[in-house]
Amino acid sequence: MILDAPDQQNWPNDLVVRQVLGSDALSDASRDHFVPKPVLDAIDRRILAALQEDARLTVQQIGDRVGLSASPCARRVRLLEAAGVIKGYVAVVDQVAVGLPVSVFASVKLERQREEELDRFAVAVTRWPEVVDCYLMTGQRDYLLRIVVEDLEAYERFLKDKLTRLDGVASIESSFALGQVKRANALPILQR
Repeated sequence: MILDAPDQQNWPNDLVVRQVLGSDALSDASRDHFVPKPVLDAIDRRILAALQEDARLTVQQIGDRVGLSASPCARRVRLLEAAGVIKGYVAVVDQVAVGLPVSVFASVKLERQREEELDRFAVAVTRWPEVVDCYLMTGQRDYLLRIVVEDLEAYERFLKDKLTRLDGVASIESSFALGQVKRANALPILQR
C-alpha cells in the first residue's frame, strides 16, 4: 500500500496519531483531511479480490494467491484494515432462506431538503432493521431505500408504523422486486 503523501515513510497514519495523541485525537471529519488516502497497488488489489471472494482464507492462502509469504501478506491486510479499506468481515446470508423473500425499493421525497430534515431521516432509517440499503439521491426523490420483509403485510406494517410516521416525509413511491437478476458483494477492483 502506498500512501499519497510527500514523505511516505514518516507521514502519520490514523493508528500512529491515535497512539501518540490518544484515541479521540482525530474526529471522523478531521481525519479525512489529515490522514492521506491510500493508493492501492496491484498486490493490494489482488489481496482485496481474494478476500472478497472468500473472507475465510488464511493469510498463507491469500499470500499464495498474490505471490507473497505470510508475514508481508498479513502486514498488508492489517494496513488495509487500519486504513479503512477493509471495513469488516461478514457472512452473506440468503434472504429467502431466512424468511425475508420480499425486496421493496422505496423512493422517498422529503418536504424540505434542509440539513436538519436530512439528518433526522438518516438517523431514523439507521434504526430500522428492515432497511438494508439507503442512498441519498439526486433527482425527483431524496432517498432510495431497499427494504426486506417476509410478505406484503409486513411491508404495510413497516409503512404504517415507521416510514409514514416520520415527520418531514412528503411522499413515498414503492416498487416491488419480482426477482433478483444480479447481486454482487464484490467490488470490481481488479478492473482498474
